[in-house]
Amino acid sequence: MTLLTRIIQALGPAIPSGSLKEGLRAGVGALLGLIVAGVIVLASSGEVHLGLFLIAPFGASAVLIFAVPASPLAQPWSAVIGNTVSALVAIATCAVLSDPSLRIPVAVGMAIAVMIMLRALHPPGGAVAMTVAMSPDLAQQSGLWFALSPVALGTAILVVAGVLYGRATGRHYPFRQFAAEGPHQTADRAPFERLGLSENDLTAILSRYRQSLNLGVEDLSRLIAAAEIMAAGRRAHGATAADIMSRDLVTVRATTSVNQLTDLFLRHGFTSLPVVTDEDRYLGLVYQRHVLGKTGSHDPASPGHAARASDIMARTIPTAAPSTRLSALLINMASGRCDAMPVLSGERLVGIVTQTDMIAALARATLSDPRKS
Repeated sequence: MTLLTRIIQALGPAIPSGSLKEGLRAGVGALLGLIVAGVIVLASSGEVHLGLFLIAPFGASAVLIFAVPASPLAQPWSAVIGNTVSALVAIATCAVLSDPSLRIPVAVGMAIAVMIMLRALHPPGGAVAMTVAMSPDLAQQSGLWFALSPVALGTAILVVAGVLYGRATGRHYPFRQFAAEGPHQTADRAPFERLGLSENDLTAILSRYRQSLNLGVEDLSRLIAAAEIMAAGRRAHGATAADIMSRDLVTVRATTSVNQLTDLFLRHGFTSLPVVTDEDRYLGLVYQRHVLGKTGSHDPASPGHAARASDIMARTIPTAAPSTRLSALLINMASGRCDAMPVLSGERLVGIVTQTDMIAALARATLSDPRKS
């Protein structure tokens, strides 16, 4: 690689390409959040100019909260406290320094220092400090109240909007805590996230590589786990779903009753049964746990109608193609999102990969790996 090539690459994009769907998700969220924050702030203050002064800082906060909600810099403490203390620092600076060429850089520099000391670094806080320092008359007129409204109030509204919008669109904000409950509401973490590393270990790694401001401990844990799973899948010598899937399937129809499902689970010992049409077009998956307590039950929406497979089946289970690599299957199954993955050729069900199939495939890969012998 030549020096010119390295320079060109260094000046190019540093983040992966984003999808149109994700761009729209973040953009619409920021739009709604800023509209709500603007309306409430203006209604509470009654002064349009106060809100106008914060268009740029609030816009920057919206980028972090709605576009990169997993960033430590976008978390509620960083956003609300960071913007608020930056405003307070700038107000104090305006009271001491009159020369704008000195007042503005001092306000921004001090705001950054205070935010870091409070573990509340939020880049838009620098814009808040600069905005206030460039308008000393505003700082004198509004005083400390300016830091509370519109700064703290407006930022808090953006945070609340980010929390609600994240839940509505399938994103996690604030980010998951390392000690949060696992998928079964117990203290155990998800199986593929059990790294053998403590929170202190992961924090030390982030500090050693100076990444504490870019990545949270929980996200680092998930990335390490995902990398380990991907590496394990690669050691399976290119195995695909077609190589390991079960092909002789016991399937049910949408009209199969819960009582019939119970009989099939007892007879075959399966934990899941795929639901298909007469032409083997895949519809969903019924898990044994879905049947518990449903035997003999009736659909409340249709009195007299016994519950059927279509009433209780899961329709959003991840699926695979025959050519899907083992590493991709492993990520989905180890995450706890599914216990079995239907394998489809178009819309037609051709097989299913169960946890038993996966364990057997990984065991073969491990035993046949010459580095393990």
